[in-house]
Amino acid sequence: MEKELDYVALGMRIRKARKEHHVTQEQLGEICELSTAHIGHIERGTRIPSLDTLFRITQALNVSMDYLVFDSIAPDEQLFTSLNSMLQTKDKRKVKVFLTTVRAIADKIDEL
Repeated sequence: MEKELDYVALGMRIRKARKEHHVTQEQLGEICELSTAHIGHIERGTRIPSLDTLFRITQALNVSMDYLVFDSIAPDEQLFTSLNSMLQTKDKRKVKVFLTTVRAIADKIDEL
């Protein structure tokens, strides 16, 4: 099962952590010895940070590499097919409740 890193999601997590720590892009750049523009590119997902850069960012923002990287893995396309197969044999009423819950969470996902 091959998964791809979602660099936009990675950048969004970095931006979120940076803002939660009340650090500007310029300040983060200074701490990590990177330009403000480079930090901006990383946060937008238009540049792929090196492992060293990611490590410096995690240290500066006091977040784990797991949080930044593993929460940024694009969903496996097979997941939806597998989920559909599993639900086919389940109680239809319970599946309906499950799907209603998933839809409600999906509607609020940006607020999580």
